[in-house]
Amino acid sequence: MPLHLKKENEGIYILQLDDTNYIEFCPDRGGLITKWICNSESILYFDKKRFLDKGKSVRGGIPILFPICGSLSGPNSIFNEDLELMPQHGFARDLKWEHVINIQNNSLNFFLVDNSTTKKYYPYKFEVDIRVTLGINKLDFEIIITNKSNTCMPINFGLHPYFNISSFNNIIFPNFPKICQNQTNNTLVNTGDLLKNIHQGIDLLMYSPGESLFRDYEFKREILISHPYPFDINVIWSDPPRKMICIEPWTSPRNSLLDGIRRIDIAPCSSQRLFTSIKVKKFE
Repeated sequence: MPLHLKKENEGIYILQLDDTNYIEFCPDRGGLITKWICNSESILYFDKKRFLDKGKSVRGGIPILFPICGSLSGPNSIFNEDLELMPQHGFARDLKWEHVINIQNNSLNFFLVDNSTTKKYYPYKFEVDIRVTLGINKLDFEIIITNKSNTCMPINFGLHPYFNISSFNNIIFPNFPKICQNQTNNTLVNTGDLLKNIHQGIDLLMYSPGESLFRDYEFKREILISHPYPFDINVIWSDPPRKMICIEPWTSPRNSLLDGIRRIDIAPCSSQRLFTSIKVKKFE
């Protein structure tokens, strides 16, 4: 079946491979992928009621984080005293993105360029191009961030996927670094000990080997995220009682634009490429 696009209500579009494999997305709300159906299973958590309340931030889907991940400490803009303080996770998730469908390679392209809104927070000229390729059991993301300014442009980039889970008691993380950062109090802790509290709500950051994985033993599925350097930071966040877990590839930790840790500086008229893939695998 050829790739098929149709528009639904609330500015949401459906992009289908077939009746059992498709995504839904909303260009007007941050280029947000709101749903992913993979072999008839709903992979992403999405709070539709909260989405319809435009005064609240989205909870669900795959929000796009740019040009920062997390928040910046301090009461003022780091760029210019005349600019406004950058919102948490940047402005990309709140803006309208343009989109183009490529039927030949089953892909969707989102585009965001600097505009009057971005210039309230961020003094650079830029373009972000995200190609999302829909497969039977995976989503691939190729990201190209281009600096169109005549000065070096500092950035962070992240994705914030929310995954449906059956229960916190049924999920495990087979491989993880021994030490992570507890982002609630900025302390270094044992990763395994913190993951034991996932049912209470956690927010941790760790440096991965470029892959992140969890298994849900009731759903009998495994989610594998491949996110090679410099996209290899992994943030795990839970928000009970919501039956979901976020596993977020980031390029840089919070405050990177201030302290320089893992900050990406793109030279004038140059680009930074990033890649990540989310794969779904069933098991018995």
